Amino acid sequence: MLEHETADGLVAIMLSEVEAYAGSADPASHSFRGMTGRNAVMFGPPGHAYVYFTYGMHFCANVVCSPPGVATGILLRAGRVVVGEDLARRRRGFDSARSPRDLARGPARLCQALAINRSQDGVDLLDPSSRLRLRAAIGDERAAEPREIEAGPRVGVSQAADIPWRFWLAGDATVSPYRRAVPRRKTSATPVSPHVKASKVSVVPRVPKPECPG
Repeated sequence: MLEHETADGLVAIMLSEVEAYAGSADPASHSFRGMTGRNAVMFGPPGHAYVYFTYGMHFCANVVCSPPGVATGILLRAGRVVVGEDLARRRRGFDSARSPRDLARGPARLCQALAINRSQDGVDLLDPSSRLRLRAAIGDERAAEPREIEAGPRVGVSQAADIPWRFWLAGDATVSPYRRAVPRRKTSATPVSPHVKASKVSVVPRVPKPECPG
């Protein structure tokens, strides 16, 4: 369970999908090339939140997993809202007719539903007094039977793309769709005579970027 208590109220989700990133051994990881100001939290103690802003529009949240200096992490990709659905709907701009399935279905949506941003970067998620925290499911939150966990390639990464380090609850509707990274298309420059006026401007279609790489 991941929950965030703010002045507006509490929203909690049951996590259904995550991705692993293995630091210096993983070219898809933010920490692959070493420490920067952005990823410094990954090199600290485990159990802390690494939150980053990507593509000028999204926040993504990770859990640091290894001893200080190792810099591995788990990207929190998706979950089911179990507490605070009305508040999550307001944050996501959902009316009452829309299915709650998509409230936290994807890492950016998850952060928006829980109001997670860079101000939570470095928060100790295992501290019960933390406003943003991880905890075990209890009581009715727990499944009657153990859920099967499936694994496959990570979403939208172009390096180490086939390593099966994405994990999700089998059959859970909140799991995000899998998309491979699509390489950008390159065009070669064609010389134009200074005496010839170009009649058209060729536009290369933009390839959608992945929502949140790890």
